[in-house]
Amino acid sequence: MKNNARKIAIEILELIENEKAYSNIEINKKVKLLEDIREQNFVRELVYGVLENKLYIDNIISQFSNTKINKIDNIILQILRTGVYQIYFMKNIPESAVCNEAVKIAKNKNKKRLSGFVNGILRNISRNKNKEFLPDKSTKLVDYLSIKYSHPKWMVKHFIDDYNEDFTEKLLSFNNEKPPLIIRVNRLKIDRESLMNKFMDYNIKTERTKYSKDGLVVHKPKNITGLEEFKKGFFTIQDESSQLVAQIMNPKEGSNVIDVCSAPGGKSTHIAELMNNKGSILSRDIFEHKLNLIEQNSKRLGIDIINTENFDALKFDKKIQDSMDYCLVDAPCSGLGLLRRKPDIRWNKSKEDIEDLSNIQLNILEIASKYLKKGGILIYSTCTISKKENIEVVNKFLKNNINYKLEKIDNLYFEDKSKLEEGHITLLPNIHGTDGFFIAKIKRIR
Repeated sequence: MKNNARKIAIEILELIENEKAYSNIEINKKVKLLEDIREQNFVRELVYGVLENKLYIDNIISQFSNTKINKIDNIILQILRTGVYQIYFMKNIPESAVCNEAVKIAKNKNKKRLSGFVNGILRNISRNKNKEFLPDKSTKLVDYLSIKYSHPKWMVKHFIDDYNEDFTEKLLSFNNEKPPLIIRVNRLKIDRESLMNKFMDYNIKTERTKYSKDGLVVHKPKNITGLEEFKKGFFTIQDESSQLVAQIMNPKEGSNVIDVCSAPGGKSTHIAELMNNKGSILSRDIFEHKLNLIEQNSKRLGIDIINTENFDALKFDKKIQDSMDYCLVDAPCSGLGLLRRKPDIRWNKSKEDIEDLSNIQLNILEIASKYLKKGGILIYSTCTISKKENIEVVNKFLKNNINYKLEKIDNLYFEDKSKLEEGHITLLPNIHGTDGFFIAKIKRIR
């Protein structure tokens, strides 16, 4: 059954490696070739499993291959990676079957001359899978953490510098766990309890989120976007930490709001729901096709107060200066809070990106702040836990702009109440169980 699925997974991994393709886009495109839902899930398991454990897997391959990893033919490397993943992480698949199918795929991919290489390495790995191949933790901690949890060394060092060694190991381990499915209830159409009851009719168990007042955790989700309730706009898929942005903003009905980096629109639509669909929201982004998504989602959710506009947040728009009650800067960032949900980020970001992004973030924040009225509220948020992109950006902004200050966060349960008083929170995956997120509440005082 799984041979076809294995082949598709290998092709997806090849595209990610060679062409920097996005895993979620390629998976959604390719699994349509498979009718059996089990095969589709097998593809997802293989692709995400290899991406989440790539350095760990490569370290194992390197113990048994005389050819260095970066010299191995790319298709063969993906065949080996998927094979090792199955041997180490998928206990229900016979190891002999893993080796046999890998050899068949190598031949099918016109790599017959290398099929013996594949067979030899995988069978050797299978025989020695109980051996430990990790660096010594006491003398080479960064190398150990990098390989064991498959995060690049620069990223491991970055987390240790921002937090500490013990925290970093727990974070890296948590990043390899499967994320839950979180949805946001559309309070324009239904309340949370009523939607929970509707899910019970489908034998889908849900529970309330810990921090978001509109969130539900969906256990063992089926195809919930195929449900009539989704089509009617009763809910949307959005992680809990992302839902807190609008909750912390807490906009009043009839307000004027601007979301300067709005795609794909989850926060804009949530703001509209909290405003009871009364007022005006200007949702801007530089990608036209993403603005179309916002319009489609708004229609499904029954929202008509969002106006989309193709506009670069790094450009100042004098027309709307001093006119907004609320402003959202959900800034472009490294995404280091999403490593559990988007393992590709581990391999397509660099240390230099964080420096570049922090400069862009500060520029966007400086420009967007000019759109606020006196007394207006600006929310600065990112989906990273890198301090350089978060509190350091906010502190630089406040140092340069004496007319703004951090404002106490209310309307939120949070364990560390001192952070609510200070006006900013960081949600840490391994502590709060959400995606990593930073949210600051800034008020224009004069």
